[in-house]
This record gives sequence, C-alpha cells and structure tokens, in this order.
Amino acid sequence: MESTATTVDSQQENIGTRLRNAAIGTLFAAVLLIPRILHVRRDERSWLAFRILMGLTGAGLVILPLAFWNSWLAAIAGLVLFLAAVLAPPAEPNDEVDDKARELGALVVVNGGKCCPGTGPASPVQIFVGSDTIWAMNSHLHSLLTIPTAQISSARAEQTPSGWTLRVRWTDHAAEFFYSGIFAEHLARVAETSIRGAMPGGLPVLQPPQRTRAARA
Repeated sequence: MESTATTVDSQQENIGTRLRNAAIGTLFAAVLLIPRILHVRRDERSWLAFRILMGLTGAGLVILPLAFWNSWLAAIAGLVLFLAAVLAPPAEPNDEVDDKARELGALVVVNGGKCCPGTGPASPVQIFVGSDTIWAMNSHLHSLLTIPTAQISSARAEQTPSGWTLRVRWTDHAAEFFYSGIFAEHLARVAETSIRGAMPGGLPVLQPPQRTRAARA
C-alpha cells in the first residue's frame, strides 16, 4: 500500500512539474512573441492571417482532444485561443500612418470615409492634410488622390439619404468622400474643417465640429 501511495504521489508530482514547466515555457515564448505580434498587427493582411490561424488552432485544440484523448485542459486552452482570435481588435497601422505623415509633411490626418476617385469600388481612405497638398491614402498608404490646396474652390459636408458626403472641388475636378454610421456627421465635419483650414484664407465652416481631429478608423 505504501509503495502504491508513493507511486501515485510521484506521478502527481511529475505531472505538476511538467505543467509548471510548460506554463513557464509558454509565458516566456509569449513574451518573446509580443513585439512580433505588435508588428504583425500593423499590416491588415498579416494580422487577418494570424487571427485565422489562431482561430483554427483553437478550434483544433477543442475538437481533437475530446475526440481522441479526452484532455479537458487542452480543450479549455483551445476555447480561450479561439475566443481571442474572434475578439482580437482590428489591425492598427498607426505607426506607419505617423511615419507617412512625417514623410509627406502633413499637418493632420483625418478619417476620409470611403472614396472612389476612379472607376473601381469605393475604398476606405485617410486624408493627409498638408499646407500645399492634400492626399487621400488607402489602407496600404498608397495615394488615390492628390489635391493642390491652392486650387481648392470649395469643401462642403452634406447629409445624404445614406449618410454624409464631403465634396471637394478644385479647378475642373471634384472628389466625394462618403461617411456612414453614427459618427458620420462628426467625421465629415472634422474632415471639412481640416481641409478648409488648409485652403488659402482658411475659409470658415458652416457648422463647427465637436473636436478638431478625427479618430482614425
């Protein structure tokens, strides 16, 4: 009996040691991966691929242990991993946006809603407002539209049946930025104010926005 009890205690101690070592190793690996994960989050495609991989891994950890070796610990870890993939925040390329703004000499960056400068579908953009030039950049920070501020004749935010639209006119050109959602008016007004502030003479807006800078979507 004593030999059996000793064997059971030894097995439990070995399992506890292994679990502790595994937890320490996982924590150490997580610390090493944090900088890389933050870097991946700055790229939308890489971050999406990472979330899909994490979700599939979590689902596998939930299903396979229950089907083969009945490990509820792995199932719980898989469920946590799957939920983390679903609830993970979207990509946040703020550092790249700031670097691009410094490169262009932009004074402010505001939410541009969606813009369709060509024949393709409308895509989300951010408006980089400089003293001489205004750029509409897509999510990959490629310029879709370049507007010389000295040639802008009007910038007006107007309500439409589907939301709000910011119309900018310069020389013989025009561009429209479409906003939707509960913050559509606020974002359109902020973009209007920023563009008008860069125009020659700094033309006043019809209705001032609640604050001077839009949150980047």
